[in-house]
Amino acid sequence: MSKSIYQQVLGADFDRLHPKVQERFGIHSKSLKGAIGRGSMDRVWHGPLYTLPFLMIGTWRHIMFPEQGQNVPFTIENWAYLDSFGRETVTWLRSFRLGRGRRFDAYMVRDPHRNLIVDYLGTHQHLAVDIHLSVAENGGLRLASGEQRFYEGRLGFKFPMLFSGVASVCEWFDDETGKHRIEVEVRNKLWGPLFGYSGAFDLEWVDLSPGQVPDRVRPLREESRH
Repeated sequence: MSKSIYQQVLGADFDRLHPKVQERFGIHSKSLKGAIGRGSMDRVWHGPLYTLPFLMIGTWRHIMFPEQGQNVPFTIENWAYLDSFGRETVTWLRSFRLGRGRRFDAYMVRDPHRNLIVDYLGTHQHLAVDIHLSVAENGGLRLASGEQRFYEGRLGFKFPMLFSGVASVCEWFDDETGKHRIEVEVRNKLWGPLFGYSGAFDLEWVDLSPGQVPDRVRPLREESRH
């Protein structure tokens, strides 16, 4: 039986997740299902004014953005497929109805040699981020970012954390409201809080035929290096 990249990394700890969280993060390319979450972010925020140029750069590749607001309509799409290198891939495509609309795209694979998740950020997968998984006390999934690497053509180097952010993400299921909840914070060691959001959404499952994952959800460029 196939296992999702999250189940492979967490091993037996995967069973400690809330059943709804297990269902959500149990998808893989043979599941023939996609998950679309629709809801509202109670708050989308950014750091002090001096962080705005950094966030503006992120808009070029759908990584981060400088707007903020409350009760922001939100969509997240999780699709599982095999990329052009044959790797199990799960999308995290987040859309925020802010201004003309903002996106935060990410594509997750598992590095089998280190047994951790690598998160390729943006439409061109230039930034590869190590993601460490754990189970939260509320049965949610915690994701903490680690080392980051920049790839472009033959160029590849460890990205200086002075110019980047460390992300902390928690997704869980709220039994009282019957909704999935998410909380994200991105910080820089020197500059402090950069960006974040928190809110809730309902999940809709989409049945797929083999090879039916929409082309629009795939990145414009795929990176083979972990």
